[in-house]
Amino acid sequence: MEKIIHDYLMENPEVLIRSITEYQRRQRQAESSAAIDRLRDDLERSPTSPTAGNPDGDITLVEFTDYRCPYCKRTFPHVRDLLAKDGNIRYVVKELPVLGPDSVTAARAALAVWLTAPDRYMAYHTALMTMRGTLNEDRVLDAVAKLNIDLDAVKAAMEDPRVSAEINKTMQLARQLRINGTPAFVIGGQLIPGAVDRDTLEHVVPKPEAVDRQGNLASLPSAHSDSPVLRRQPAIRDSGLIRTDGSVRLS
Repeated sequence: MEKIIHDYLMENPEVLIRSITEYQRRQRQAESSAAIDRLRDDLERSPTSPTAGNPDGDITLVEFTDYRCPYCKRTFPHVRDLLAKDGNIRYVVKELPVLGPDSVTAARAALAVWLTAPDRYMAYHTALMTMRGTLNEDRVLDAVAKLNIDLDAVKAAMEDPRVSAEINKTMQLARQLRINGTPAFVIGGQLIPGAVDRDTLEHVVPKPEAVDRQGNLASLPSAHSDSPVLRRQPAIRDSGLIRTDGSVRLS
């Protein structure tokens, strides 16, 4: 029997390669699920993380995002449509500014809006996600004014220590979850890295009855990195914004 197996693998080495690849994927998924369970409160219940959708929803969808990330912008309409279609989703935004100083400025402004006018956050988030072209400070603040949000209050809140702390905490979470770019989604104890299309996003959102009391899923349709609907993420390690302690450079 051993010789038969040996000969088969020698003649079909791709079978062994696929087996190893699948084993590694399952190992990464198990490690990721354990980390998510350990970090669940920070992921889902941090008061300084913007929240939209149904605040009492049975399903929590967490997204790590950057306003300058083209894949985030491409995925955002699908997220927005999902929230409009499914009233049972609680949406948590983790501002992860990995693409340079303008990303940091936009994240600070968005978090400042959350602190000063939380009911206007999603409108502002939408404005930045749908904005095309350069995303500099002037345009970021102009979007605040256009939404009739108190600009002076937002400017002041951008320097609030809670904003810096939230960004740094999000960076640390990303590292602990081995998220190496944006977008990345966490749902039901599972990590889904990369941009997803509309069908995939709807497919991975479970029915309420599939979620246990801890917010975990019994199972989740696979949407891993070799899926055709996933795209490369702008990598955190390429950003030049991360200090050796994992915090983001904010100036």
